[in-house]
Amino acid sequence: MQQLITQTIDLKNGKADDKRREIREYFEKTWAVDELLYTQLKSDEVFYHRGDPLRHVLLFYLGHTAVFFINKFFLAKMIDTRINPDFESIFAIGVDEMSWDDLDERHYNWPKVSEVREYRGKAKAVILNIIDNAPLKLPITWDDPFWIVLMGIEHERIHLETSSVLIRQLPLNEVLSGRFGSPCTEYGEAPSNKMLPVPGGEIKLGKPANHHFYGWDNEYGNHTEMVADFKTSKFLCSNAEFLEFILDNGYVNKSNWTEEGWHWRNFKQANMPLFWRKNADEYRLRLVAEEIPMPWNWPVEVNYLEAKAYCNWRSAREGITYRLPTEAEWYRLAEHCKIADVGERQRAQGNLNLEKYSSACPVNMFAQGDFYDVAGNVWQWTETPISGFAGFKVHPMYDDFSTPTFDGKHNIIKGGSWISTGNEATLHARYAFRRHFYQHAGFRIVASEQALVIHNNEYETDAEVTLACEAEWTTPDPQTQNFSQQLATHILKITNQKPGKVLDLNADTGRLAFELAPFSESITAIDFSARFIRMPVQMRDQEFMRYIVTDECELLHYREIVLSEIANSTGSKKIQFLQDNANNLKTLYTDYNLIILAQLLEELTLPVSFLQKIHKRLLPGGLLVIASTYNWDRNNIERSQRPGGFKRDGEPVNSYEGIKDILSPHFSEFTQAINLTQIRPLSSRTSEYRNCEVSVWKKRN
Repeated sequence: MQQLITQTIDLKNGKADDKRREIREYFEKTWAVDELLYTQLKSDEVFYHRGDPLRHVLLFYLGHTAVFFINKFFLAKMIDTRINPDFESIFAIGVDEMSWDDLDERHYNWPKVSEVREYRGKAKAVILNIIDNAPLKLPITWDDPFWIVLMGIEHERIHLETSSVLIRQLPLNEVLSGRFGSPCTEYGEAPSNKMLPVPGGEIKLGKPANHHFYGWDNEYGNHTEMVADFKTSKFLCSNAEFLEFILDNGYVNKSNWTEEGWHWRNFKQANMPLFWRKNADEYRLRLVAEEIPMPWNWPVEVNYLEAKAYCNWRSAREGITYRLPTEAEWYRLAEHCKIADVGERQRAQGNLNLEKYSSACPVNMFAQGDFYDVAGNVWQWTETPISGFAGFKVHPMYDDFSTPTFDGKHNIIKGGSWISTGNEATLHARYAFRRHFYQHAGFRIVASEQALVIHNNEYETDAEVTLACEAEWTTPDPQTQNFSQQLATHILKITNQKPGKVLDLNADTGRLAFELAPFSESITAIDFSARFIRMPVQMRDQEFMRYIVTDECELLHYREIVLSEIANSTGSKKIQFLQDNANNLKTLYTDYNLIILAQLLEELTLPVSFLQKIHKRLLPGGLLVIASTYNWDRNNIERSQRPGGFKRDGEPVNSYEGIKDILSPHFSEFTQAINLTQIRPLSSRTSEYRNCEVSVWKKRN
């Protein structure tokens, strides 16, 4: 496997032709090592198994990394034709177990493995053609086409690691060992783990905008924090150390656990780490594709909840307050130990980047200053929930990479593991997982007199999202009713307050769905962006949401919207909020009584094609409601895909007439079209007024 090892690409320095060849090699090695990972499955049948009940079957991930490239290229208009629209829908979404994820396997008609491999071959040809022919200039910035190429490559490297964790959870008789590198074979007694001092200091976090490595959006921005002196363990917590916790009834003593942790422990009936096995008095450790006698001197691999329970147990036993490091403390430790970023050395300083082993290794093998495994071996849980630094902004081609995790429920892991490659192996990497999730992750403990302060980003600050909330959940003009309320009133009137089974295909922040819910049989509310969907999910589940909007310069408004004060909360649990792409909608969305396209047509890439097929998703006699400004220029929709706004045979065709003509084979006009005004805030003192025409069409029996 050594021939496949490489580091992430310097996007700033060098010559363009050389950089193109370097990126091509980086892509091909990434593709090859990803496919090598799946050779550990005993047969193709295993692709249809799930390593974790909260994740998709493994076949999803084989298709997902290829589909990601094609979907992003299509979104960025780097290609204008899809390879397989069905594949590019079913393999599109499913990384984190968000509350809006559709993980019901009955909704997925998974294709043959051979078909997915054939698709990967076609996708690879498209990707290589982009790499070979897209314009390239240095430095490559996140507005350039090659940034999207690197986005796909680094995304695939993330799944190299996360998929290995899923394979590690399969039954041992479904995997083959010896196919993916060489695990470490050095086992022994664990070393005595001392607490050593780390001097405090001011830590500046945030990747510079002009940094030479690719970065995910959450890495950028600025944050300064003063870290007090602290002590931390010389080694990562070993399996032997964690055994003491287990033998002292650590898993069954409620006082060791946070409330969240205790609920998880009882739900899972956990009594030892996920990858541990016990036969009589013998402990063994499950690696990705094999089982070995317990290596007591290797780092224990646990989730955050277990790591925190260990800290609480040890604090009670020794009378010293132990906890996990914060993100800033990890950076202070890395700075103190002079940890070099990738690119500054030809080889990693520790068990990182697949350069040493295809497993963890002893905690006392790789010294980094006075400490060991500050970077590498296994990831390290921190106390810090992830959020954006000051100046954070999302990348328009992947707007839901980070923000769905800014919920206080995803804690940052630092340092990388043995299989962390590419961006994951860099010092600026910021990845976070739900606290009950498993990765190749362990922990080291901290003792500090400084009180732990956790900055949870409870108020939504994403400007696009907060302005959408203002538009949907407030009434900036007292003389004009909220647009969603107006539209809901119209819909309830034409349906005699019985909308039936509803599909809302541009849910935004969810107001329309909540207005219709008390009268509906069920509502499926879909939006393209998880950034937006997570707001109504919070509203549905907690019955309130909070966000911040800018007033004047540094002045802010802090909004708290309570559902019971705004809308009738009855029936809100009947709403299923989902992230999906209306441009390439899954076939499972069918048999509705009512479909609503609220300002969706002007957001679509192919609105004419969409309208030609929409009848397939409605029941006979079902209604289609279209609300649109007909602003086809906003997203540069091609003329052939515009329903109207042009001349045909010398005569003007407006959009309403064009829509009527497109729908006429399957629909008849149900009511006379009306106009509704929507006020869309741009700031606290500037708003955009939109005049939307609302038409209603009935599908013929």
